[in-house]
Amino acid sequence: MKDFDVVVVGELNADLILRGNVIPVFGQVEKLVSDATLTIGSSSAICACGLARLGLRVAFAGRVGDDEFGRFMARELAARGIDTSSILIDPELKTGLSVILSRHGGKDRAILTYSGSIAALRFDDIHLSLLNRARHLHLGSYFLLDNLRPDVPRLFDAAHAHGLTVSMDTNYDPSEKWDGGLAEALTRTDVFLPNETELCAITGQSTVEEALAVMDKKLLVVVKLGARGAIEHYEGQQQRAEIVSVKVVDTTGAGDSFDAGYLYGRLNAFGTRTLRLACICGSLSTRAVGGTNAQATLEEALAYL
Repeated sequence: MKDFDVVVVGELNADLILRGNVIPVFGQVEKLVSDATLTIGSSSAICACGLARLGLRVAFAGRVGDDEFGRFMARELAARGIDTSSILIDPELKTGLSVILSRHGGKDRAILTYSGSIAALRFDDIHLSLLNRARHLHLGSYFLLDNLRPDVPRLFDAAHAHGLTVSMDTNYDPSEKWDGGLAEALTRTDVFLPNETELCAITGQSTVEEALAVMDKKLLVVVKLGARGAIEHYEGQQQRAEIVSVKVVDTTGAGDSFDAGYLYGRLNAFGTRTLRLACICGSLSTRAVGGTNAQATLEEALAYL
């Protein structure tokens, strides 16, 4: 038995979610919002929480500043049963923060992110002995990890050498260059988990179908299509699954909860039901404000499955 089912490597930042059907205007124009929530942010952390919520044993490797946001993130992850001993505290940096304006009933968002300590995470910060204690490595927000990004292939090679499988969700690229050595990292990835926008931008194609056609056929690509569900693509074969109909409060982190559901299914031999489980987990996470407050338990997910 390994100590952990999944080691998650990635960014850590808090989310300040503002809700209201307003558009910010410069020139010191004040607009009122209807609600404000400080909660766990960062795609990697939300995925880690989703994995733990489903019952997996999870460890997190990342970097935060020696400040209240950093302590908040470490405290909230630990409260969800996630091992935080591999989270480094950097007294020279501030912890990252995302301010999210959610409007139209949570169906649309604008995001401003201060990366802070996110970009400072390095390969040497990750104790490779941690890999020997786990079954799977998941990396999130590839494009935000400036100092780690050149060594992601090296990290994935180390994971495979320790017998782990590897998944990656790049998330959005704020620079919109969509490169940064990604092609080399993908050759070492077992499961790639982009959304529709990300996949098309990475491949330079206009549609999901065109994008999948140019992907390496040996790479398992799982594409999140929002309200249209998801596609699983491998060796020219495809499977589709639909979302679950729920009252949507906030879509923050739905794709990360989808990732958690998919990885749970992969690690527990759910076979062809894995994609459906992922869609269920992504859908149920939208029932409350924030990425983690409504994440599904395994019992809830199986009831839909």
